[in-house]
Amino acid sequence: MLFDSLRRLLIFLMLCLAQVLVLNRIQLFHCATPLLYVYFAVIFPRSYPRWAILLWCFFLGLFVDTFSNTPGVASASMTLAGFLQPFLVELFLPRDAEENIKVSVSALGFGKFAALSSILVTVYCVVFFALESFSFFNWLYWLECAVGSTLLTLALIFTFESIRK
Repeated sequence: MLFDSLRRLLIFLMLCLAQVLVLNRIQLFHCATPLLYVYFAVIFPRSYPRWAILLWCFFLGLFVDTFSNTPGVASASMTLAGFLQPFLVELFLPRDAEENIKVSVSALGFGKFAALSSILVTVYCVVFFALESFSFFNWLYWLECAVGSTLLTLALIFTFESIRK
């Protein structure tokens, strides 16, 4: 338990630092920003307590908000992602799967992992940019930001997942 918490804290810090120091400065076509820290919400194992997932996701969003000048946007979006993750994992796992199965390409297969990640990242990006703009006056720009960031984030998640054991 202690080893898992320390490992999760290390991933938390690495994703937070990568987002704040590097990825926030990347904007493709002035709208697509990689939001890699959503990967943290995707990889929680099946047996992890739901309250702990919500707390981890909220605090990661809060840290990103603090250093990215997006007051409450990332924390609200990450909390929603943390809330949805256990339900989505149950949709993509067989009923007879192990209780402590970890969410990864090797455990789920690429198709199911890609579908799970795509749904979670899409919901996250749509909510994130809707809260950030707080207006649908320029809905085309909002859509470009949400779709572009979703695709860029998914590309990074699949890259990291191919490196991960």
